[in-house]
Order: sequence, then structure tokens, then C-alpha cells
Amino acid sequence: MTPTMRAAVLQAPGEITVEERPVPLPNPGDVLVRVTAVGICGSDVHYYREGRIGPFVVEEPLVLGHESAGVVAAVGDGVDASRIGERVSVEPQRIDWSSTQARAGRYNLDPQVQFFATPPVDGAFAEYVTIPAMFAHRLPEGISDEAGALLEPLSVAVAAARKSRLGVGDHVLVTGAGPIGLILTQVARALGAAEVTVTDVSPERLSLAEAHGATAALDAGTDLSGLGADVLLEASGAPSAIHAGLRALGPAGRAVLIGMGADDVTIPLSAVQNRELEVTGVFRYANTWPTAIELVRSGRVDLDRLITGRFSLEQTAEALEAAADPRTLKAIVHPS
Repeated sequence: MTPTMRAAVLQAPGEITVEERPVPLPNPGDVLVRVTAVGICGSDVHYYREGRIGPFVVEEPLVLGHESAGVVAAVGDGVDASRIGERVSVEPQRIDWSSTQARAGRYNLDPQVQFFATPPVDGAFAEYVTIPAMFAHRLPEGISDEAGALLEPLSVAVAAARKSRLGVGDHVLVTGAGPIGLILTQVARALGAAEVTVTDVSPERLSLAEAHGATAALDAGTDLSGLGADVLLEASGAPSAIHAGLRALGPAGRAVLIGMGADDVTIPLSAVQNRELEVTGVFRYANTWPTAIELVRSGRVDLDRLITGRFSLEQTAEALEAAADPRTLKAIVHPS
């Protein structure tokens, strides 16, 4: 008899059902992970409410969730059986290692990447998932399973900080004080930023930014043209924030655009040219988990403080609704 598991499945926008599905078998080089914690990302909420994000459209039932941690329950051929029982954080992707981008070390840009909860690839709102063993990162003692799941958004912040070449003594501007913005604030301070200015439209979120290490927390409507920041980490996706953030950079400033927003955004071209600003984007991450784990293990980044709600697998729809509430930072689903 084939063993089964429960999975929360998006059937249509706003409709989640819990189904019995076969437990997946680990392929050679894979591990089977019993999922213990899954964080909800803004992308999960977009798929749940709208059934799409840009060109990615949900056309058949889909399991959401890509921020996950758990325990290795079985291993495929070629994987050391001693890993069974190991607590792990899941880096939620499969890579075509023959692609040009992967061979160059930029495996996040592999055009054939299979990423959890991106149609048609199922994610982690399930009792079990399989993942390449190299992407099941061992969690040291002292890092909770919930924090292990949130190493995924922390990895986005690590990738963005690397892209910005953020260094000791820099003045960093973070636009947007949502979960990613708050994590970026902690990472900036951990990497030695002397000042971290955070902007948002919500007074409550600005208070949270100060609690997470911001040296200044300003309303998003504040004139920032004289700030002279070294680095902009744009986490809101709002065109107005992108425009204001670029104008807030000093000469040779570096901007990394992280937040999901409109496809087409105008930028202050004269500021970019006259100050020789660098403007780039960041797409997920590559080779970030060891750094993310060390940031949490050492206490320089605290992910547990972001958690504002916990839900069972049967409450996945409720968790997604809660995650859409501006008062929520991180909702966690516990599948098993």
C-alpha cells in the first residue's frame, strides 16, 4: 500500500482544499523531508488571491509555500543514510547544472529552474517534500524550525546585500518596512552599516523598523533628496519609493530593487547619470544559506521575532488571509 500524506492545494483563487496524496519518493541525490514549518510569502498571497504573478499563471491545482524547514525522513541513492533525522532548512529549487548561468555560479538565473510554488511546481504546504540533498541545509542547535523556514527570505536579503556591496560604515536606505524590509534592516546592521534609514507609509511598521535596528524611521512622503545614502535596498515595489530612493543616493550610490511592483517604472535619469548611480535587481539567491545560517546562529539576525501567527495545515487558507493583513509580519503553517 502506497503511503499518503496531506497537502493543502490551491484549486482556484481563494479556494484551498486539503487532499491526500502519495508521499513522494526521493530520486537519486535527493532527500525526503518531513515538513515541520512553512512561512507564508507575499507571492503565496498573490497566487492565492489572484491566481498569477506576472507571467506565472496557476492553470492547474498547485501546492503553495516555498519557505520551509523540516526533518530528513529518507534518502535517495547516493545520499549518506546518516542524514536521516537531520533538521534542515530547504532551499526550494532544482537546477539544470548544465545551463550557462548555473555553470557560471548564478544558478538562480538558470532558465530551467524548478522553484517551489511557482506554477507548475508544487511547494511545501504538505507533510513531505523532496529536494536535492545539497539544498537541504543542516540546522544547528539553537535555530528553531520556524527560523529555519525563514532562512529563505533572509537569503533574499543576503543576496541583495551582496549585490549592493554593502560595507562597514555605509549609510543604507531601506524603502518598505514589510518582512523583507525588516530583515534587510537587520542584515545591514549585521554587516556593519553605520546608519540604516527605513521608510514606510505605516507608523506601526516604522516602529517595528526601529525595533529591528533602524537608526532612523521616516514616513515614505519625507523629502529624502539630501540624504546622500551609499546604498538603497528597495523592498516595497512602489514606483514612488523607487523614485525617491534613487534621488536619496549620493554620488556612486548603489541601488538594488527587490520589491515586486509594476513592470514599467520611470526613474530619475539625470540623477542616475550625473551621480553615476548603479541600479540593479535581485532574483532570489544563490549560495546564500551558509551565510544566512551563520547570521542567525550568531544572534546577529533574529528571525523568530518576525512570527505573528501559527496555523495548522487545515488552516492554510486562514493563514494566507492573515498574511494579507498589514498587521501580520510572518504567518507560519505547521504541516506536521
